[in-house]
Amino acid sequence: MESASQDINLNSPNKGLLSDTMTDVPVDNAGGAAAAAAQRPAAYNGLTEAEEEELRAELAKVEEEIGTLRQVLAAKERHCGELKRKLGLTPLDGLKQNLSKSWQDVQGSNAYKKTQETLSQAGQKTSAALSNVGSVISRKLGDMRNSATFKSFEDRVGTIKSKVVGSRENSADELHSPSASGDKPSQDNAPF
Repeated sequence: MESASQDINLNSPNKGLLSDTMTDVPVDNAGGAAAAAAQRPAAYNGLTEAEEEELRAELAKVEEEIGTLRQVLAAKERHCGELKRKLGLTPLDGLKQNLSKSWQDVQGSNAYKKTQETLSQAGQKTSAALSNVGSVISRKLGDMRNSATFKSFEDRVGTIKSKVVGSRENSADELHSPSASGDKPSQDNAPF
């Protein structure tokens, strides 16, 4: 078998096969089904030839009406666009209007009202719970401050503070006195 004798038809299911062993069969049958239906006898569809011809005429008439209606619709859409343009209405205005109407429809729906009511109740309960938590924390902190342990801790901190502040004041007096450092004040404790 020579490769020169092969017939390669990309539309054929016999791609790459020898042309003398197989014949090409058309793959695309889209147009063939309609042609085959047109060639069938009228009895095949259960219709007489006169009935089939009448239906074909009616089909052509309906298709023509559809085309006419499409042309009329296109003309009306152009006219509508011109009127909107003359009135200064933009597609954005129409979108805003549609969204506004849709939002009003949503707000008027039972589902929205029930959801709003449920969320309102949940918010009230959450607010009450947070208020209770705040008052409990305040009460607990007050109780803790009045406890013996906290009083003892507070006294100790106060004692330490007075010792630290008292010793700092004494050392500051010594440093700033003219007799301790001579005539010049010390630059080690400068405020800046």
